[in-house]
Amino acid sequence: MHEISGRWRLGLFLSLTTAILWGILPIALKGLLQYMDVNTITWYRFLIAAVFLGGYLLVTKRLPSLSSLKNRRIMVLMTLTIVGLLANYIMYMMGLELTSPESTQVMIQIAPMLLLIGGVCVFKESFNTKQKVGLLTFFLGLLLFFNQRFEQLLNFHGDYALGLFFIILAAILWAIYALAQKQLLKHFASEEIMILIYLSGTLVFLPSSVPSLVLELDTIGWLLLIFCGANTLVAYGAFAEALEHWEASRVSATLAVTPLLTLMFMQLTNYILPEAIAIEPLNTLSIIGAVILVIGSSVTALSKNRNKPAN
Repeated sequence: MHEISGRWRLGLFLSLTTAILWGILPIALKGLLQYMDVNTITWYRFLIAAVFLGGYLLVTKRLPSLSSLKNRRIMVLMTLTIVGLLANYIMYMMGLELTSPESTQVMIQIAPMLLLIGGVCVFKESFNTKQKVGLLTFFLGLLLFFNQRFEQLLNFHGDYALGLFFIILAAILWAIYALAQKQLLKHFASEEIMILIYLSGTLVFLPSSVPSLVLELDTIGWLLLIFCGANTLVAYGAFAEALEHWEASRVSATLAVTPLLTLMFMQLTNYILPEAIAIEPLNTLSIIGAVILVIGSSVTALSKNRNKPAN
């Protein structure tokens, strides 16, 4: 099993960096969807990340060696990592197109919770009574947040319900990717894994994308595209490195604040650019639900057994 370095302060900083970037990301992507289709955006995100990270690894002579992939177990882990994240990207975008940044970010919070459960099952991390209570609290928060959407969701009616279904699939795929990558860190550095993912994404999504759409972008469109590409590079790089230094449970607890950050950034966006992006209709129960969801996720991740020291 992969052993963490124990540098928890660095792990915390990297996790917070990821949370902030992921908090802003759905807002930027929603804006970019006004200029490009789902596949083209996804392709450009991978292309930008591949060019910059690949250039850095080439200059520093740190390009990954593929000899380890001759090992069947390592090849399976690498395949799960690549396919998991690529499928996560496209499902997330499909869901975001049909919903809102706020609802997307709240529902995708299932992903770090699944990562937490996977950490318990795969890496034998603790899961005590407080964590179980936290997990139930998380789902209570989820129900409260979507209290105005019950009829649509229970009847699976309309684009909104379909969009949330895509987000749930994206969350499952993300957890598979994250768990496989954590084990791959025994054999590859985090940046080596990420460059293989970025290159694979660039190749896979090219046939279904329309690169020429970039010629139609205005200044705002260009800024959104550059930000989304840079976000892909920095956020996932920080996340991958955080898993090197901190437990999966601790990383997932920090990522729990992401929905609240999205709500805050979305309100700020609506204040600066009114009606630029349709906001999720939130009532008091929805806001309380978002807060409870974050509390439940954090409690679940951080409540460790007393006989097991935290790093």
